[in-house]
Amino acid sequence: MVRFQDVLAVAVLALFAGQSATPAEAKIACSHGFQSVGGQAIATPYCQDLLVAQVARTYGIKVTDEAIRYNPNIKRNVCQTIGRDNRVFIACVDGGYGRRGF
Repeated sequence: MVRFQDVLAVAVLALFAGQSATPAEAKIACSHGFQSVGGQAIATPYCQDLLVAQVARTYGIKVTDEAIRYNPNIKRNVCQTIGRDNRVFIACVDGGYGRRGF
């Protein structure tokens, strides 16, 4: 005969086993420099920096996403090189660099 306490213990263990699974990682999803927030595409600084790094790599510049994000001097140098590219124009103009003298 199965005791009520044994059934309860198994049910509680099953409940905790389901909750102990690793939670999904919250990661910002960027698409072409825009972040989807509530169904709206918003140009966030994080996604714009990722776009600058991606475009810079297409030009053959060896730069990481983190370098662009955390080092404004590297971002300025990259933007001076590729700032005329329409894909990164907004991201580079926000920092006051990009198109020069025109």
